[in-house]
Order: sequence, then structure tokens, then C-alpha cells
Amino acid sequence: MLGKSGLLILAGVALSTAPLDRIHKILQDTQDYPVTHEKSCKSCLSFSPQTGDVSIEVFQVLDLPLNIHEASLTKTERGGQVLKLSLGNSSDVKIIGLRYSIVSIDARNEVQIRVNRTEGFSVPAYGTKTVTFKTPIRLKQRDGERLILMIEQVVSRESIWEVVKAKEALESYARGDYSILPTVLRVPNQVDSPPAGRQIRFERD
Repeated sequence: MLGKSGLLILAGVALSTAPLDRIHKILQDTQDYPVTHEKSCKSCLSFSPQTGDVSIEVFQVLDLPLNIHEASLTKTERGGQVLKLSLGNSSDVKIIGLRYSIVSIDARNEVQIRVNRTEGFSVPAYGTKTVTFKTPIRLKQRDGERLILMIEQVVSRESIWEVVKAKEALESYARGDYSILPTVLRVPNQVDSPPAGRQIRFERD
């Protein structure tokens, strides 16, 4: 909203170039459509007019080998949404999948799990990649609501990284309690890893 000094300057410029009825309209418009700094910042954080994407806040788990640099929901032609992530792999192995959750928190500080899914992809060791998952999401963000995403599990062919008590940690973070630092448990991947020590023998006829 313009301050008194701004209104005086605006009126002074208008006096030299416009009649009195136009000056009155200019001053009236500034009162009818105030744009505060707070409102403009909230709009920039939650919605991108150029693309229509909805930005999602990310709760980073530092002990995971996969970091999310940016997360957003992109509208599809069929009216749904798909998740787009900008990822970075800090490990020396290729990452092939993850499990994530998206929660919402409203003005009453109530947390609700909106999405929980597992997705497959490929990010090389120490590499970065932007991926868009094809599985559609139907998620409507209500007024005054925040959306927060957290990775709960990361998978490579050799290992699985699992966040311990991920739900509790994410809900605490959403409510503004940053004292709970999630711990990560790393276990061998018994499903995707190739059998160790197996030798293939060829017999001659």
C-alpha cells in the first residue's frame, strides 16, 4: 500500500497532466486494490503464473543420499497433477527409486497425509536429474494450506535407506517443531542386488 509520501508524489505528477476527476480515480484505485508485501510473497511461494505449477515445501533428511532441490505439482491436460522433482544424488551408487509423503497443514495447525507413494527412476552416482512422475495426483490445495514433502525411503540396487519414524518427524516439522531430527537406517537390498558369488558355467558338448 502506498504511504502518504507516495500518494503526494503521485498526486503531484497527476496534477500536471490530468484533470481533477482523473486524480480522484487514481487515488481511489490505490485504496481499492492494496498490495501488501506479505500477500505478494505468499503468491510467489505457492503459485507460478508462468507455468501454473504449485510449489511444495521440502523437509530435507540430511542423512539420505538423495536431496530434493525443488518440488512442484504440474497440471496435466486431463485436469490432474503430476509431481516434478529436482534431485541430487550424493552417493557413489545409482539411485533407482524412492518413497515419499506429502502432507498438508491448515490454519488450525492440523496435519493431514495427502499422498504416500513409491516411484522408480534412475539418478547416477553423484549426479543430478529432474524427474516428472507419470502417476497422476488429484490434490486440491485449500486456502491458507501448506504442502510439505518428505522422502521416507531411498533405494539403490545395493542398499535401502529407511527413515525411522518418518510420519512423526514430518508431522512435527509441519507444526513448526524442528527439534526432531529424523534418523536413517541403511540395510542391504536383498531384492534388487545381484546374487553375490554366483558363477555361470558353460558345459561343452
